[in-house]
Amino acid sequence: MENILEVKDLNVYYGVIHAIKDVSFHVGKGEIVTLIGANGAGKTTTLQTITGLIQAKSGHVSYDGKDISKTPGYKLVAEGIAHVPEGRRVFADLSVYQNLMLGAYTRKDKDEVAKTLQMVYDRFPRLLERKEQRAGTLSGGEQQMLAMGRALMSKPKLMLLDEPSMGLSPIYVNEIFDIIQKINQDGVTVLLVEQNANKALSIANRAYVLETGSVVLEGDAHELMENPQVKAAYLSE
Repeated sequence: MENILEVKDLNVYYGVIHAIKDVSFHVGKGEIVTLIGANGAGKTTTLQTITGLIQAKSGHVSYDGKDISKTPGYKLVAEGIAHVPEGRRVFADLSVYQNLMLGAYTRKDKDEVAKTLQMVYDRFPRLLERKEQRAGTLSGGEQQMLAMGRALMSKPKLMLLDEPSMGLSPIYVNEIFDIIQKINQDGVTVLLVEQNANKALSIANRAYVLETGSVVLEGDAHELMENPQVKAAYLSE
């Protein structure tokens, strides 16, 4: 399988704190790969480094065979990488429709954008119902759908999702994970950071376990679900 993303020997510092230590992993085209680990393990930092929000001290990030280690985040959107950040970050005072259209800012073909918008509404019917509503008035689950819909508007090949289930009710969690699988079936490769290890491993092909900034385990997601170490640390809920 061809890799769409390769991360090699990544090191990231916050001042003197060594947050990411020689992290290496890869994501194959068409896969769902998840990074799991406790709070503070370095999962969000890893995603932010891939998308250029944080600069690595050393190491390389390759996307589609091209080194993107020094590419600024806004340029990566046009290359086909979408990042759905932790905490959703929707524009609260703008309507649902306006938020979605901001996701398409790199695209010029209006007909293609209209088709993508229709696809997003088909995927998230609630966003169509609430398209004129201010994003800040949506529930947490609906805001997560909006953040994912906004990312899809850029027509990504690779979607990075940071804690999509955080703060959501169990019903919304199940719905969001179903949608992630459907997005993947539509041809989008997914790199998922998630504290709900049970849910993440249940939909992923492969997984990496991060502890204090290092990869300590990797493998087939379903095999890791049965791993005693993983069960004890992350699947006790």
